[in-house]
Amino acid sequence: MKVQRAAESQDVHPKALCDTNSETFRDLARKANIANDYFIRTTDPEHRDAVEYFWARLRDRGHIYETKHEGWYCVSDETFYPDSMVEKRVSPLTGKAFMASTETGNVVEWTEEKNHHFRLTAFRDRLLKFYSENPSWVAPHSRYTEVISWVENNLEDLSVSRPVSRLNWGIPVPDDSSQTIYVWVDALINYITVAGYPLWPPGSEHEQGWPADVHVVGKDIVRFHSVYWPALLMALDLPLPKRILSHGHWLMSRQKMSKSVGNVVNPFFAIDRWGVDTMRYFLTYNGAMANDSDYSNELIVNRYKKGLQGGLGNLLNRITRSKSWSTREAVVAMTGREGGALPEGVDAQRKRLEEIVAKVERHMEELNPTGALKEIMDFVFETNPFFQDAAPWTEKNEGRIEAVHQIIFYAAESMRITGILLQPFMPEKSTGLLDRLGVSHDRRTMSYAELHADDSYGTSMVPLGEGAHSSLFPPIPVED
Repeated sequence: MKVQRAAESQDVHPKALCDTNSETFRDLARKANIANDYFIRTTDPEHRDAVEYFWARLRDRGHIYETKHEGWYCVSDETFYPDSMVEKRVSPLTGKAFMASTETGNVVEWTEEKNHHFRLTAFRDRLLKFYSENPSWVAPHSRYTEVISWVENNLEDLSVSRPVSRLNWGIPVPDDSSQTIYVWVDALINYITVAGYPLWPPGSEHEQGWPADVHVVGKDIVRFHSVYWPALLMALDLPLPKRILSHGHWLMSRQKMSKSVGNVVNPFFAIDRWGVDTMRYFLTYNGAMANDSDYSNELIVNRYKKGLQGGLGNLLNRITRSKSWSTREAVVAMTGREGGALPEGVDAQRKRLEEIVAKVERHMEELNPTGALKEIMDFVFETNPFFQDAAPWTEKNEGRIEAVHQIIFYAAESMRITGILLQPFMPEKSTGLLDRLGVSHDRRTMSYAELHADDSYGTSMVPLGEGAHSSLFPPIPVED
C-alpha cells in the first residue's frame, strides 16, 4: 500500500515507480562496490509463480482462513499493530493529535475489512521452543529477547491479504481475485524464489543456497524475519535461515533522518565527496548493531585522519618509502627463521601477529563486523608505537642490520596481514596497500593471512611517490 500511495501521489503506475527505485539501488550497489549474485525483485515472473505455489500449499494444509479483521494498520510499516502497541501522540510540527505505533512512531489508521489470515498463533509454542534451542539465532542478543517477548505477549493471527479495493498493487490471492496477497508474505518468499523454490527435488534445496547462512535486516523489520518468516516456513516444513543479523539505524545530530526535517544524507554525494572506501570504513567502524549511530561530516573526517591517514597510511609510508632499508631484503633475510630468538619488543609484535586473525574471525563468526574492523585497527594502532619504539633508523645508523631486518619484517608482515583482513571492508584501498607491499594477487586470500606464509613480497608493484598527496590516504581537500 505504501508503494501504491506513493505512486498515486506522483501520478505514475506503481511498476514504473518501482522500476525507477530499483535502478537507484542497483546504481548505489555498484557505486559502493557491493557485490551480489542476484538482485531480487518481487515483480519477477518466477517469483509470482513461487508465491502462488506457497500460498496454495498453506491453504491446502489448513493454515489460512477468511474472516473480518479490525485493527490499527500502519501504511509506512506495512503491518497491523495490536492495541497494546498503539498510543495517541501530538505532532510537533502541526500540533495535531494522531494515533501512532509505539514501536516505530509512524501513523496508524483504524481499518475494518474482510481478508485472509494465517494461523500464526498455532506456531507460538513451536517458535518459542526454536528460540530456546537456538539462542544465537537472532543477533544482537537484545533483539533476540525482544522477539521472544513479542511472541509471548503480542502474537495474533496474521492478516495475509488486503482487499483489491484498497490495494491492487501486488499478487492476487489464488482463487480470490478480490484480495491481494500481503506485501510481507510476498516479499519474504523471494529469499527462496532465488534459491529455486518450488522446483526443489526432496532434500536438494541446499544445492542452490537455502537455507541462507544469514539474513541481514534493519531493526524495524526484525519481527517480519524472526517471527512471521520462520512460522511460514514451519507451516510448510521448509528449512529456516541459519541466522538473523539485525542492525541499528543512522541518525543525524542524534535525530532520526527525515525528508520533512531535511537531514537526509544522499549516499551518492557522500561517496563522491569522501571516497567509497572511506565511507565503507566509517559506516562499518561507527555503525552499531544493538543501537543507532550518529552520522556527521566531522565524524567521517576524524575517522579518516586518525585511523586511515594517521594510522594505516602513515605506517605504510614509513615501512615502504624509507631509503634506509629494503622491505624485500628484510623478507628474504627473515625467510626460514621462524623459530629464532627475538628482542622483547619484536617478540611482543610477533605474538600480536599470531593472534590477530583468530580475534577477527571470532568477531565475524559472532556476526559483528564492527568488532572485527575495530580489532584490525587496534592492531594497526599497536603496530605504530612498536615501530616507533623499535627505531630501525637507529639500528641502521649503529650498524645492527639483523635488528633492522627483524623490525622491518614484522612491521611489513603486520601490514600484509592487515591488508588481507581489510579486503572485505575497503577493497580498493586494501588492494592499493598490498600493491605497495608487492604482494602477489594470488597470495591475498585468508590462507596467506599468517606469519611467514608469503616470502615473495617486498618490492612495490606501483610507484610509491613522495609526500602526503601521493600517499594511500592523502589529505582531504575540504573537511567541513
